[in-house]
Amino acid sequence: MPEGHTIHRLAKDYAAAFAGGPTLASSPQGKFSDAAALLTGTSLIRTEAHGKHLFLGFGAAEPEPDVTAEPAESEPAAPDVTAGPPEPADWIHIHLGLFGKVTFGDTPAPPPTDTVRLRLVNETAYVDLRGPTTCTLITDPEKQAVHDRLGPDPLRPDADPRAAYRRVSRSRSTIAALLMDQKVIAGVGNVYRAEVLFRHGIDPYRPGRDVTPAEWDAIWRDLTELMREGVRHNRIDTVRPEHTPEAMGRPPRVDDHGGEVYVYRRADQPCHLCGETVRTADLAARNLFWCPSCQRGRP
Repeated sequence: MPEGHTIHRLAKDYAAAFAGGPTLASSPQGKFSDAAALLTGTSLIRTEAHGKHLFLGFGAAEPEPDVTAEPAESEPAAPDVTAGPPEPADWIHIHLGLFGKVTFGDTPAPPPTDTVRLRLVNETAYVDLRGPTTCTLITDPEKQAVHDRLGPDPLRPDADPRAAYRRVSRSRSTIAALLMDQKVIAGVGNVYRAEVLFRHGIDPYRPGRDVTPAEWDAIWRDLTELMREGVRHNRIDTVRPEHTPEAMGRPPRVDDHGGEVYVYRRADQPCHLCGETVRTADLAARNLFWCPSCQRGRP
């Protein structure tokens, strides 16, 4: 399942390709046809991401200015300095889940396959959405309800790390499980969970209530920086400069995931730092990875 940085990157990519002008929406698969018909001719006004949820806000396309009109003889009206960007009339809520895929391309768009849930097209670009867990047209209150059930997202400017820590500090659940709980902190997935705990030497089985405020602040800052880099480079790299393949003289990682990591999907391999064998175990239906030597407890 894509982690939060991927969804924030998609929000930027959708905005770059489709913001402003009228859009043609269709649903070759047929499951989103009625909503696509309502959206055709409208403009993408705003994109948002919260954790692993993507929101595309559509509204009326702005009319072209009438360049032939004669200028008015009266005094021009003062600009409305309070006016902001128009508010979307409709939102598409997308959650990719395990199988969702998004593909961008330049026009002319090729004929769509019947697996495409939603296709958007304008004069210069198209984008196809396939296999999402969620793709639905929602209202503002429905969108707010999604935000309300999610924890703070390290990549959002409105995120409050203290709100997440209040839940962490009261919980007997392991910190590894809490980091994957989207109601506690939104956007963190299996890779960031494993890597941030390793980077701070924290035993993944430590109860949340035993994580100190200073440790939580360090975890939050680190997640924010790592995930911002993930948005920028569209991949997850978590090793510090002194631990890169070039710095350590080791072979680069070869994996579909792509980025350089400490423990994620490195079970039974030696830890880059201490040489201990990286372990794996099932925790809350996901594979946990950690180094038992580097993550013994408190750093």
